[in-house]
Order: sequence, then C-alpha cells, then structure tokens
Amino acid sequence: FLHSTQIYATLFHACALHGNIKQAMQLHEHMINNFPNEPQDLFVTNHLINMYAKFGYLDDARHLFDEMPKRNVVSWTALISGYAQHGNAEECFRLFCSLLQYFFPNEFSLASVLISCDYLHGKLVHALALKFSLDAHVYVANALINMYSKSCADEAWKVFENMEFRNVISWNSMIAAFRACKLEAQAIELFAKMKNEEEALFLFRQLQREGMAPDWCTFSIVLKACAGLVTERHASAVHSLIAKYGFEDDTVIANALIHAYARCGSISLSKQVFDKMTYHDLVSWNSILKAYALHGQAKEALQLFSNMNVQPDSATFVSLLSACSHAGLVQEGNKVFHSMLENHGVVPQLDHYACMVDLLGRVGRILEAEKLIREMPMEPDSVIWSVLLGSCRKHGETRLAELAATKLKQLEPGDSLGFVQMSNIYCLSGSFNKARLIRKEMKGSRVRKYPGLSWIEIENRVHEFASGGKRHPQREAIFKKLEELIGQLKGMGYVPETSLALHDIEEEHKEEQLYHHSEKLALVFAIMNQGSLCRERSVIRIMKNIRICVDCHNFMKLASDLLGKEIVVRDSNRFHHFKDRICSCNDYW
Repeated sequence: FLHSTQIYATLFHACALHGNIKQAMQLHEHMINNFPNEPQDLFVTNHLINMYAKFGYLDDARHLFDEMPKRNVVSWTALISGYAQHGNAEECFRLFCSLLQYFFPNEFSLASVLISCDYLHGKLVHALALKFSLDAHVYVANALINMYSKSCADEAWKVFENMEFRNVISWNSMIAAFRACKLEAQAIELFAKMKNEEEALFLFRQLQREGMAPDWCTFSIVLKACAGLVTERHASAVHSLIAKYGFEDDTVIANALIHAYARCGSISLSKQVFDKMTYHDLVSWNSILKAYALHGQAKEALQLFSNMNVQPDSATFVSLLSACSHAGLVQEGNKVFHSMLENHGVVPQLDHYACMVDLLGRVGRILEAEKLIREMPMEPDSVIWSVLLGSCRKHGETRLAELAATKLKQLEPGDSLGFVQMSNIYCLSGSFNKARLIRKEMKGSRVRKYPGLSWIEIENRVHEFASGGKRHPQREAIFKKLEELIGQLKGMGYVPETSLALHDIEEEHKEEQLYHHSEKLALVFAIMNQGSLCRERSVIRIMKNIRICVDCHNFMKLASDLLGKEIVVRDSNRFHHFKDRICSCNDYW
C-alpha cells in the first residue's frame, strides 16, 4: 500500500513517538528498496534525521543531513536537537551558528540549542531570541529558564515573569531554578507579589513534595499569599503545618497568621492567635488593631489600644482612625487624632488625614472635612479627594463633589472613580443631563470603569462572577435560581434600590441591572452548591473587587435571615458580616 515516499514520513514519526527504532530501520530499508530511483524528499528526510537523532544514531542522522541536496530550518533543527539531547554541546552550537548563515532561527531551533548552552552561550542565544521576538514563546522561554536555572535564578525569574503563557514545564523549570540556588522562600514571595496567590501556594506544595523543610521565613511569606484568597481554608492548612514544624510560638509567624485570618474574614481566628501569644511586639498589636478595623469592630480596637504595652507608631493610628471612621465614632476619632502628636510624638501623615476626612465626611460634617483638607500641612493626595468625593455622594453635596472630582481627575487622569461618582451624584440629584455629559466625557477620555467582580470558593475551586453573569457556564441555572430568591426576598420586604441606575431605561431594566450584580450571582451559586460546602460551615464567604452597593447590601441582609446563614462579603474597603438581617457595619460604610 506504500505508493509514495511521503507516506513513510508519517510512519517514521510514529516510530519516533513510540520508541520503536528496530521497526523504523526496517521501514527505512523498505523505502530504499522500493524507491531506489526516486529523488530524496525533503519532508521525509527531515523525519528520518529527527528519528535517528532522537534514538542517538547521530552518525546516521549526520550522514543523511550531509547528503541532502536541499535543507530547510527543520533539517538543521532536527540535527541540533539530537546533538543537544545526547550531550554534544560543542557540535550543537557549531551547527546552530551554521544555521544562522542560511536561515532565521525559529522557536524550535532556539529551544534546541539552549539545552546544551552554558551561561555565556545561553546569553548570546537569548539575545537572538529577543531580536526575533521569540523570547516569550513557551518553548524558548522554558529552555531559557532551564538554562539560567543552573546559575542565575534572577535571570530565570525575569523570563518566567514575562511569559504570556506557562505550562507545567515552565513551573517545574522555575522551581528547579530556585531549588538549585536555595531560594525557595524568595520564590514563593515573588509569586505572592505578582498577586498570584494560588500559584504561590502551588509552588509551596511542590517544594514540599520535593523535600523542602520550610522555615519561619517561608511560612510568613506563604501566609501573605493566603491573605489574598477567598476563604481561611488555606491559612488553616498552613497553620497546621506551622504547628507540625514547631513554629507556633514564633512571633513573626503568629503576626502573619493574625493578618491572614483577618483578610480571609475570620476575625475570631485572628483573636485566638493573638490571645495565645506569649509575647506581643508592635507588629502584633498593629495586626490585630488592623483586623478589628477591617471588620468594623471599633470599640474593641479602642479597648485593646488602651491595654497596649508598647510604643505605638504611625500604622497603629491609621488602624485606630480607620476603625473609628468605619463605625462613625467622631468624638473618639478626634481624641485619637489629637493624641498622636501630643501624647505619643507621632506626626500625622496623609494616611491619618485621609481617615479623619473620611470620619467627618461619613457623618455629614463635610464642611469640616473640607476645612481640614485646606489646613493640612501637606498637599492632599488622590486618596483624600476620593474619600471626600465618596462622602459628598453619600450626603448629596454636589458643589464640593465637583471640586473633589476635578482634583481627583487631575491627580489620577486614568482613574474612573471621579467620573463614576459624579455621574451617581448627578443621578441622585435628578441632574440626568449632567450625568450623561460625565459619561460622555469619560468615554472621550478613554477611561474605563473597573468591572464588578466577585469570587466564591466551592469544593476547593474558586468561581469568578462578573456583573451581568454572562460568562459563567451555569448562567441559565443561576439566573433561574436568582429569580426564585428575589421573589422570596420581596415577600420579606426587599425593594430594589434603582436610584443609581441609568435614568433613560425602563424601571424593569433598572431592576434587572441590579439583580445581576456579581455578589448576588456568587451568593446564588453558593446556595445552589450548599451540599458541597463543608458540613460544619454555616458561613458563605464572598470576595468583591469594588465597594458593595446599597441594593446588594440590603439584599444580603435579608438573604442571611432567609437562609439562616452568616454571609461575609469582603469588598474593596472592609468586611461586612450579614446575619439575621443585620450587618456588622450597622449600615454605615
């Protein structure tokens, strides 16, 4: 049935894949006997060279290569790969240099020669890869990481960081690089800094499987990664390992645990860790005070501060003022602010003034907040103007809002906050034409609003939801369940808050916009998967990238009562603990 040498190419390729050299040689002999006078085919010969080179028959591969009347880059790459795989670095690099006289290298020839390169030769090949814009290709990048892993983990990391796509070889090569240079903890820290918390934990588990014994530094870095995740499950697992390796009494580790549990929504576990500590340093106190502030427990923070037995610093007062701001404790906040310099010698900075502007603005004392900004000893930054703008939105103060929005756009021209808040303020005041002009200006400035995203973890898998919900594969079932839940909540008194929806659409569509906010979709998905949640777990945890809106806040309060569960929502500012129709923020956020 073999009527052409072309068919042999497929068979040679199959033999190479399955490691059957004996059958491959028989096929080669069969081809020569059946087609003795047929001109040598480039495609078939390339497959033969690749096959012989792969099995280590380099003399046969070289003979075929030398006899070829015409070669292409594939011919060169097949032979280069063979010499590289079988340890002949000198001949491999010589052939690669010869290739460059006739052809531009491709990703396969670059990856092949890098296998046998030392650091200096590898740098030369890396430069070529950059010249031909092939350095980020997964084959080339993996080979570069592998080459650099022998001597320079920093260079390997740069390549890894610039990759658009990574496969398991990328990960294993990067892990090997850090292992070779004894930089395991630094590796995990780098992944965490990239905001790739799950990748950092994946790396930690991989390093453990390879026999790494974590130390206090490794654990503190891993816990930083845990702090960025949806639930406390990962932090609890790491906590168990900390106990196993005998680091529970380490102050640095305990401080990291307090922070991780608080950021994952478990303030009670943060308290437990703090209470069990035999020694508290300044970071310990600041960590637990920040935890209280995040969860809106201002009175507890102030009580704890009164028992503090170390000298407070700037971070201490940021946490205290933030806690007072979230709870509306103006008198207490003022007292703390004025005590900073008078009693503790800490000069207020921008962060402290931002907290005070927020504190005054939230309770409607906006003119006082503006006066404080004018009297500040330093220029206000974008944070302070955005805080003032938020207070103006809350209390309908249009004049100062316009000033704050203008300042904010000057300082952060690419930020959508100034545009979005002003559009909302105009809508609330009935100035719909001005709101439309703001949206038009935003579009003309090519400023994009950050999409509302929420995350929830079900069966060790994190699910992401965008407002509108059209990306989720189970969207039809989610929408159906959501409609059912809305009907139940309306029976309990839920009324959609449509005041901030676009005015030029029907009321029905305004409500539909609100119904499909990302945190509502995440909640419905959790309800649909209640059987998959841990049996003892009565808490639904949702993480959100922007501030929760009034409508979703009302929705969650009623849903917590209907479901008989605590719902914890972590938004961009703080945690909201919803239970029995009440939120921990007391509707003050």
